[in-house]
Amino acid sequence: MQKILIADDEKEALDILEKKLKENNYEVRAVTSAKAVIKAAQSDKPDLMLLDIVMPDMDSYALVSTLKEDKSLREVPIIFITGKELLPQSIEKRMSELGVNGYIMKPCSFEDILAKIKKILP
Repeated sequence: MQKILIADDEKEALDILEKKLKENNYEVRAVTSAKAVIKAAQSDKPDLMLLDIVMPDMDSYALVSTLKEDKSLREVPIIFITGKELLPQSIEKRMSELGVNGYIMKPCSFEDILAKIKKILP
């Protein structure tokens, strides 16, 4: 079973996403802070990470930089999820610099998220 680590500071959205992913046969670990992402990623070695860009203790740009320093996590695919009003070209530029695999703008359907995951995880 493929492991997905999801992080969002909105607990309700996180709970719904976790439930839906489990219903689609993914092993899921859900956390609400960047520090928890680092700890969970190092211990669980996920196959993919879905990260909200805005986190309470560190933005996901800094978080990804920290994760990429760990050799065992460097190749783990990452998808950003954001509700921020960001211009796509600014997100894409940062993603390219950091080696992030894609992004999803909120609000979005679970089908959009699942399609993005299935493009990355066969």
